[in-house]
Amino acid sequence: MATGINVNEQLENTPPLNKAKLRFHCRRGMLELDVLLQPFCDEVFDTLPLAQQQTFARLLDQEDPDLFGWLMQHSRSEDAQLQAMIEIILQRVQP
Repeated sequence: MATGINVNEQLENTPPLNKAKLRFHCRRGMLELDVLLQPFCDEVFDTLPLAQQQTFARLLDQEDPDLFGWLMQHSRSEDAQLQAMIEIILQRVQP
């Protein structure tokens, strides 16, 4: 059933993300995750469209073992948006 609100309106009505909080959540229990997530947050996050910023925030809510598997390319996320964000992060560090 349609609600009358499209996706763009939902994004515009979403409160802004707290970058300091996101940066804190980039600090994980694994160095491999820290060296990928913190620089990405510092250097790329602000350039992302709002939808991708929200996806990045959702990515940070995932468990470390899942993030590690995805970022080390041992596995793929079943969530297409999260997988797309993983690929954006990895493109930044691959030659």
